[in-house]
Amino acid sequence: MTRQAVSGSIRIAYELRGAGEPLLLVHGLGYARWGWEPVLDGLAGRFLVVAFDNRGIGESDAPPGPYTARFMAEDGIAVLDAAGIERAHVVGTSLGGMVAQELALGFPERVARLVLVCTTPGGPAAYPMPQRTRRLLAETPALPPAERLCRLVENALSEKAARARPELVERILAGRLAVPYDPAAWQAQAAAGAAFDALERIGEIQAPTLVLHGTDDAVVDPRNGELLAARIADARLERFQGAGHLLFWEQPERFVRLVVDFLAEEGT
Repeated sequence: MTRQAVSGSIRIAYELRGAGEPLLLVHGLGYARWGWEPVLDGLAGRFLVVAFDNRGIGESDAPPGPYTARFMAEDGIAVLDAAGIERAHVVGTSLGGMVAQELALGFPERVARLVLVCTTPGGPAAYPMPQRTRRLLAETPALPPAERLCRLVENALSEKAARARPELVERILAGRLAVPYDPAAWQAQAAAGAAFDALERIGEIQAPTLVLHGTDDAVVDPRNGELLAARIADARLERFQGAGHLLFWEQPERFVRLVVDFLAEEGT
C-alpha cells in the first residue's frame, strides 16, 4: 500500500513491507522504489522495509530544481517520521548512496547501520564516471525514449549479464517504462549527484558501514568503493566480482545475505 509523507511542501510516496528492525531503502537516479524488486522480499523477511520514491520520480512529487542530496536526505527523514520510526538501518545505491551519506552525516541519531552500494563520496578527488558511460550519455539524447532507456539499462549491468540474460534487461526496462519520469526532474536528480561532494566529511560518519561495489560497474568507478571504505572508520568493503552497477539485480541472493548478516551484527 502506498503511503504519503510530507517533506516541506513535497509529497513523498513510500511503502512498508515485512516486520522487524526498520530498514530504509534509497534508490538511485531515475529509479522509483520498484527498483528494489529482486531483493525486497528477501530483506522484508528479516526487517521492516521502508522503500520510498525519491523526489522527482514515481508517485512522489516532482518539484522544480535544484535538488541536492541533502534535500533528498530530508525527504528520507520525513518518511521515517511519517512511519513513526525513530532510528533505522539505511541502504542506499548510486545517487541513493549519496543521499544515505547525507543521512548518516546530518542525522546520525536516526541511522543505526549504513550500507553504501555502487556509490561515491563525490567531488573532484573522487574517481570520475567511466568513459563508457560518458560516451553513452553523449550519444543517447537523440534516440527514441525506449531505445535510450534500453541502452542505459544495458550499461547499468555488466556486459556479460546484459549479453547473457536478455530477460533481465527486459524486466528492468519494463519497470523503467512503466514509471515515466519528468525530464526536468531527472536532470535535477542528476545535478544533485554531480554536485555531491562529501569526501572531506565522510570520516565523521558514526554508523557502522558496509560498502558494496561491482567490479564491472561502468556507471560509478569501482575505485570509489575503496575510497569510501578507506575514509569511513572501520568500514568494510565487499566486491561483487563481475557485477555491474545494478549488482543486486545480477546477484540478489548474495546481496541479501551480506546485508542481512551485516545489519544483524551487534553494536548498533
